[in-house]
Amino acid sequence: MLGLTHGNRSAVTCHLKCDNACSRPAPNSSCEPTFQRVASSALSRRALLAGGGALAAAVAMPVVHAQEAEATTRGSLGFTPITSVESTKDAFTVPKGFRWDLIIRWGDPLFENSPAFDPTKPDAQAQALQFGYNNDYLDIIETNSRGTRALLVCNHEYTNRAIMFPPTTTETEEAEVLRTLKAAHGFAVVELERARRGARWSYVRGGHHNRRITADTPFRFDGPAAGSDLLKTKADPHGVRALGTFGNCSGGTTPWGTVLSGEENFNGYFVADPAARGGKRYGLTSAASTYGWEKIDPRFDATKADYANEPHRFGYVVEIDPTDPTSTPVKHTAMGRMKHEGANIRVDDDGTVVAYMGDDEKFDYLYKFVAKNKFRKGSSRAARKHNLQLLSEGDLYVAKFSGTQEADNANLGSGEWIPLTKNGRSAVTGFTLEEVLVFTREAADAVKATPMDRCEDVQPDLKTGKLYVVCTNNDARGTTGKPATDAANPRPVNKNGHIIEITERRNQADATRFTWDLFLVCGDTDQAGTYFGGWEGPVAPISCPDNIAFDSVGNLWIATDGQPSSIKKNDGLFKVPLHGKERGHLVQFLAVPVQAETCGPVIHDRDGSVFVAVQHPGEEGTWAAQNSYFPDYVAAGATPARGAWRGPRPAVVQVTRA
Repeated sequence: MLGLTHGNRSAVTCHLKCDNACSRPAPNSSCEPTFQRVASSALSRRALLAGGGALAAAVAMPVVHAQEAEATTRGSLGFTPITSVESTKDAFTVPKGFRWDLIIRWGDPLFENSPAFDPTKPDAQAQALQFGYNNDYLDIIETNSRGTRALLVCNHEYTNRAIMFPPTTTETEEAEVLRTLKAAHGFAVVELERARRGARWSYVRGGHHNRRITADTPFRFDGPAAGSDLLKTKADPHGVRALGTFGNCSGGTTPWGTVLSGEENFNGYFVADPAARGGKRYGLTSAASTYGWEKIDPRFDATKADYANEPHRFGYVVEIDPTDPTSTPVKHTAMGRMKHEGANIRVDDDGTVVAYMGDDEKFDYLYKFVAKNKFRKGSSRAARKHNLQLLSEGDLYVAKFSGTQEADNANLGSGEWIPLTKNGRSAVTGFTLEEVLVFTREAADAVKATPMDRCEDVQPDLKTGKLYVVCTNNDARGTTGKPATDAANPRPVNKNGHIIEITERRNQADATRFTWDLFLVCGDTDQAGTYFGGWEGPVAPISCPDNIAFDSVGNLWIATDGQPSSIKKNDGLFKVPLHGKERGHLVQFLAVPVQAETCGPVIHDRDGSVFVAVQHPGEEGTWAAQNSYFPDYVAAGATPARGAWRGPRPAVVQVTRA
């Protein structure tokens, strides 16, 4: 990946997180010519190409500095924006008057019998009892009326053995490292406590609800593909029980109190035959896997007949009940198989339940799932049992966008949701129902869905019903042999990404038509073609939007995974109003340490708190030469305790007023 990355993303991230996806052709080689290619005369209101129109005066304006103006004060979390932080700075930076505190980090013991953290001695059994590595999705779910107890739920997406453990000298040591890396993947559920509402949280070692889910934890399949021949292996001849989850990216918390997450870059964990059905389309190769788990577990070598279907058993939305540590997590086949970024739920007034999902790959698609049955309000056992089955049956759709190059209309375009399954049957000619749900990308190809610029987080605004689709980047857009620009993906060689705002009919989330607009076209503020919701004043530079969240008054908060290459800044968390005269006025709230990614923002502004997961700090280092000491910094002039290991530890952080 050296020389192929963009922004400030490291080649290490690309190798470990995405299996070097950008070094190979995009798996979707079936893209149709895209609709209404954008021309320089198009879209006068946005001037998306050459920086023309009213936007030209705005894009050259300077970045907001902390001393210039107070941020928008709507809501209870007014703050003075920070300026961008240089990419070499190993610090967690917050606004003046705020502080950050560690909640939990990699290796912290979760149970009374958890061994102490010691990365010099990799131990898979110990790691399975400790907080895992790298956190993308995050939520803090309060569990009592006084706001003094909560559950922290997060995933553990991937690992970086080069900075986690020392080099090995024997095959036995190497095998234990591989087993420990497996145990560092998955999920954690952790009890939190604090003295009063608004105070800082601490985690509870030995909490009743504490739980680790790893790459070996039993899951059950549900939905129409459960029991299919496409899911059967030697170890699971009935196709109903999978082991583990990994590569989990973003997610969502359901109205019935469970947590959803998407199995994203699962392909990098397997050795497989790319010529097998779906192999090439899902990015599988016959080369040694990124993680080497095939050396310790035969199911990761899918070239063997006994485990040829094992890759088919990953790529689903998983559902975990954090309130029941004895429950078996679920993989929902009805919601399709892809590189799910996550899933987020909207419930209409009549109880219609819809989940929105993105497939995080260049030129792949945007999806939604409409549950067959309605949501039941209340906390009764019967209501909860009913709601836990909602994602097991329903209709799966993929998006097709239409656009206009004409006048200055209120909405840039329209679109339709094309059914892939309908009323328990396949809606795609030539595909059985099970094939649609296991080879979902191929089914979406067949109905000519719109190839997108990597749909990352996809979230409905529960106040307005609008849907926000984060397209993080696509540097292959418009290159030779690839789909050209279009109104929904307006930039060639899109290195900075954009956010689309979709409007569906109020209380009709199962509608098959929608309108849409561009909300943000990201980049450096002096770069032609950037657009910030119509705001024509100074804004913070932003690139590669990834996770998003809403605060109590409807502002959008955006976590980044890369910055414009021209400015070389650390990633951060940004706030932008969606409505009123401040719409599009983007400011920066915090910056994470060197080589880290900002993940899983949780905005409890009424409580005076913001939470983020800091993923892969100091990722370009080595065991002997670490690049970050987050979060275990020592005071100036101090030295670490004798024998203490010093290196980066991915962690969950709370930001509050000082």
